[in-house]
Amino acid sequence: MTDSSDVTACEWEREPDPSDSLRTFGAVVQALREHAGLSRVDFGARVRFSRHTVESVELGRRMPDESFVERAEEALGNTGALRKAAGHLTRGEAGLAAWFRRWARLEKVAVSLCTYECRLVPGLLQSEGYARAVFDNSIPPLSDEQLEAQVVARMERQRMLYERPNVPFSFIVEEHLFRRRLGGREVTRGLLDHVLGLTAPRNVTLQVMPLDAEFHACLDGPVRLLETPERRRLAYSEGQQNGRLITDAKEVSLLYQCYDTLRSQALNPKDSRGLLERLRGEL
Repeated sequence: MTDSSDVTACEWEREPDPSDSLRTFGAVVQALREHAGLSRVDFGARVRFSRHTVESVELGRRMPDESFVERAEEALGNTGALRKAAGHLTRGEAGLAAWFRRWARLEKVAVSLCTYECRLVPGLLQSEGYARAVFDNSIPPLSDEQLEAQVVARMERQRMLYERPNVPFSFIVEEHLFRRRLGGREVTRGLLDHVLGLTAPRNVTLQVMPLDAEFHACLDGPVRLLETPERRRLAYSEGQQNGRLITDAKEVSLLYQCYDTLRSQALNPKDSRGLLERLRGEL
């Protein structure tokens, strides 16, 4: 018989944005349940949670509490697999798209990071006002709570720029992104001040790709590149509602070649800062 108090408690654990670990844990539960020949209804009766709750856990939509894990272990043979797996459970990272989380974790430990952007000023360089303007243009519209979570997460990521002074950060950004007054004149003024401040340290390099450039090595779109502490090179490409971590050595090598060529085509760091300062003076 289902314990209504347990069902209610688990309802409060519904995850708005499931993490990879929750999905993996759920898949393990489902595999063990099916191996035991139990339906979700039968299994729910044994662990004293509803079929709906069992389904939500298996799909990674709910964080299982300790009682669920222990009862599931007993019902599925006491192998210890679920107890060990539960120790690695994490919630989704608020404000970060599911497809971006793995790259965001790699960023935190990278020994170098390169970013080319042609759509928006990169998140690591965005001012709070610019970030709010970006998320304010989301379709469908975000709730106030969702928008705030997005902004907080974006600003939190920027801490690595000044907390990791020995890591080289390179940015190449299209000039038109700084000329576009997303959010209005005041927001753009704040953005330029913010970017000039963030790119002042020696380990942060910004190059602007000018509007009148006759050659362009990255016409296929934005790209991010990083090197891990193990000296492995990885790349990331993002599009509409999706992102792709690129691990193939040949493909990553080609993207590094494109980025290196683009560096030679963009304005040098000194001229890039001069351009931003002139744009700031025009506002």
